[in-house]
Amino acid sequence: MKKLLLAFALSSALISCKKETATPNNSGNNTTDTTKTSNDVSISGFDCAGVKITGTLTKDKVASNVTATLTYTGGNGKTYLTKSFPSTGVTGLSATLDAGTLANGEGTLVYTISGTPTSAGTANFAIAFGGKTCTIEISVNDVVQNPTSGYGPNITDVEGNSYKTVYIGKQQWMADNLKVSKYNDGTIIPNITDNSQWSNLTTGAWCYYNNDATNNTKYGKLYNWYAVSKTNNGNKNVCPTGWHVPTDAEWTVLTNYLGGLSIAGGKMKEVGITNWNSPNTDATNTSQFTGLPGGFRYGLGYYNEIGSAGSWWSSTAYSTSDAWLRDLYYSNGGTGSYYNVKRFGLSVRCLRD
Repeated sequence: MKKLLLAFALSSALISCKKETATPNNSGNNTTDTTKTSNDVSISGFDCAGVKITGTLTKDKVASNVTATLTYTGGNGKTYLTKSFPSTGVTGLSATLDAGTLANGEGTLVYTISGTPTSAGTANFAIAFGGKTCTIEISVNDVVQNPTSGYGPNITDVEGNSYKTVYIGKQQWMADNLKVSKYNDGTIIPNITDNSQWSNLTTGAWCYYNNDATNNTKYGKLYNWYAVSKTNNGNKNVCPTGWHVPTDAEWTVLTNYLGGLSIAGGKMKEVGITNWNSPNTDATNTSQFTGLPGGFRYGLGYYNEIGSAGSWWSSTAYSTSDAWLRDLYYSNGGTGSYYNVKRFGLSVRCLRD
């Protein structure tokens, strides 16, 4: 009796194994099919020519929000498992289909592209599904090398204000002071005119110099540090999408490229005394940063130094009460690297991500 049961168990196992590995192919022959993502999923065809690609891929940059959508016909309504396919040609990528259920008839499959492409060119993904195969081709862009000087394309903020941009070394800066009154998600930043209210703030705010809106066109707005710090404003960004308030270290990259703190200021200041007070020492603006003397607002709320000084926030805190900034002054060609009270109102320049 035990021998008979053992024989029956072995026979059942062989039958089960056969069902799992042998399925009919398109011609009706009983052959092993390695293109299925589960035992009974099947489709009658892929629309390979009509594959829809969203997003872009760039050499050495992590893929983000890139998908490939394939339309199929003849789906049998069965569930399928998650499966990934590595890229060839340009390597370093994978196309992953998350587990799901086929439609009965026509439907779509969405493959998420992940990884980091190792070169420019074409990434190929040999997709196998439900008895059918299809090769997806996605172009990978080469890294675009920015120029090291000269103006770049203008950018706009969430309110439609337009700003010049300039390449300085390996960085791209705004060449105008920020004018926006909203974070880039549309959230309003309060305009605080009252000195007493300004002096007690620990949240983001802005003002015009001397509460005079006519200063906005030339000098932009003044912001307290709480408006520019994502760690203090709920992870919001005062700069246009794709741009950010520079860190102290990123300001240092700029000033080092321009020869160091002692001489960088002259290369960053607008030339002449139309806006700067005389003598506007050593101003050449060879960097085309075009720094302007927009002044600042003290932590107690009153204003000073328009025409004499321009000061810009970094996003880097020095302490619980102070943060790092950079400034330019009419009477020398250097640039100051200081920290000051976070309640100060300073200008803002944005840096490309």
